[in-house]
Amino acid sequence: MASPCATEDCLEADSPDCREADNDGAAFLAYANNDATHQGPPAGRSWFEAAYLEGERTGDEVVMAEAVLGLYGPWVHAHRTATAAATIEARLHRVRSLVDPNSDLGLRLWARAAAESDYRLGGHDEILAVLAEARRGEDPLARMEALSLAHHCLLDPGQADRRRAIANELIGEAARAGHSGHLAMGLVWLVADLFLDGDPHGQRRLGELRAVLAEQEHPAIEYVARSIEVMLAIRDGRLAEAEQLALECRERGVKAGDADADGWYGAQLVAIRWYQGRLVELLPLLKEMVHSPELSTVDNSFVAAYAVAAAQAGDEQTATGALAMLRGRSLDNLPRSSSWLITMYGVVEAARLLGNEKAAAGAYELLLPYADKPMMASLAVACFGSVEHALGVAAMTTGDLDRAARHLREAVHRNQALGHWPAVAASRQRYAEVLAGRPQDAPPAFLEPPASDLPLSEVESPAGAVVLTRHGVRWRVDLGPLSALVDHSVGMLHLAVLTANPGVEIAAIDLAAGVAALGAARNHTVERATPAQPVLDRTAVAQYRHRLARLAEEIDDRAADGDDDGAARARAERDWVLAELSANAGLGGRSRTFADGRERARLAVGRAIRRAFGHIDDADAVIGAHLRSSVHTGAHCWYRPV
Repeated sequence: MASPCATEDCLEADSPDCREADNDGAAFLAYANNDATHQGPPAGRSWFEAAYLEGERTGDEVVMAEAVLGLYGPWVHAHRTATAAATIEARLHRVRSLVDPNSDLGLRLWARAAAESDYRLGGHDEILAVLAEARRGEDPLARMEALSLAHHCLLDPGQADRRRAIANELIGEAARAGHSGHLAMGLVWLVADLFLDGDPHGQRRLGELRAVLAEQEHPAIEYVARSIEVMLAIRDGRLAEAEQLALECRERGVKAGDADADGWYGAQLVAIRWYQGRLVELLPLLKEMVHSPELSTVDNSFVAAYAVAAAQAGDEQTATGALAMLRGRSLDNLPRSSSWLITMYGVVEAARLLGNEKAAAGAYELLLPYADKPMMASLAVACFGSVEHALGVAAMTTGDLDRAARHLREAVHRNQALGHWPAVAASRQRYAEVLAGRPQDAPPAFLEPPASDLPLSEVESPAGAVVLTRHGVRWRVDLGPLSALVDHSVGMLHLAVLTANPGVEIAAIDLAAGVAALGAARNHTVERATPAQPVLDRTAVAQYRHRLARLAEEIDDRAADGDDDGAARARAERDWVLAELSANAGLGGRSRTFADGRERARLAVGRAIRRAFGHIDDADAVIGAHLRSSVHTGAHCWYRPV
């Protein structure tokens, strides 16, 4: 490789080839640190590697040690594959044997070894012991590195207070030392902490971090800031925009050499598809991610998402297996990592779909201490709303509907405070289901097929699925040996999309937008805005009003019996339900509709498909009966051959 030079001009050069000087490990380190700071860790990697080899050749243990620390980068557990992890761990072990353990450099090496070990095991005791030693020392660099590494090992949701104190300490230490890199690191830790805690001032500190990044490049930290902004777009309901931002962010993460680039992108896609009602589309991606060697050893969130998606698709065997993998001997054995809360939420949703009361009850007990937290992925890069929502769904599954109602009412309030409008809508809908006394969302295919307007017992349907083919102004509809020609209509176009994607739930608004728009939406170009005030559908409103009538009777009965406390609780719930109905009321008391026409799309698509059924019945009653029994219409539509 080319020999580096130590001139100012060459330090700014893009290529190592221009750096001409005698081989020198210290110079290699200078180039490595410069490139890593201004272009991202990958840019400095080859120079750190060269520095290590040169230090090894010359017997310079200081250069070797600094090179190893540089190869690790700013984050913990950045080397994910077994080969990469074993290689760098061997180097770290070697340089620790060469460097005085009582020196500042020895302390820094100890901090790195402790953090890597603690993180893999889901602990923090050893790195905190190193941090205590660094605080007693005089080297600010050793303190700053130990503080940052310790913070990375404290992402357990139960460590919020200690974590935030460490972030603030790092900011103070970096400000005194005049170290812009560690100042930005302290700020990004604090920003993440605030969002992980649901603190309303998170965006203020994000703005402060943005100002620091505007003055000094830090590609790795910039990537985290951009990822948090994707999360905020999802919470705001700007799902199509968020999907485009997530894709751009992933590319930035790859360029910055972040080991979590694919994992964070996957988590953001899961959040977007979850709130779009299209999680099943991600089954192939989730299956791949579950076994990806690039995932952190303590991240189980994709297994949980895979269980939910498989259950929604009707694959009971796969969903049950994934849930069993998570539960192991006990759910309590899952490491309390930064993805633990959303992993547990996945357990709750999978348990609900599978009817697994034991899993739901276990998850409920583990989540209860964190009821005031939002369910976040990693450093606040994706959000699934309040833990109260997960508790409510778990209580629904175990049959404790009164408890479920209390949690879901609180979930609505907390999701509003977060500004997470898709989660607000989800919690309101779940609350309506509790009032109805049974879940009303679409059951997975293995539980119960969609209801048919024409009983299948009256029709002998051939096995197989329908295939629709366009022939000019007509459609050919094939079902096994049967075939029919039907005039083109909007409803036939909708059926063509549904039958071409069997088992996949597609939003009515996507069908209404047309095939071209649907394809564009999947390529991140169509905006589907969510209003600032999500609405309830007619069924939910009816359940709310029915509950009001029951509460009125309960208030009168408890007051007559002298149960003042019970009457007060019933009045509080009545006031909450009234406020929810008021928030969703439009002109003349009519239910407010979505600004983007979701309700209109649901009605229009349903009418168009029913008219198409009529035309198909006229052409072939058996094919018509098959489609009526296999196609579900509503806010989300699907075709599942029965």
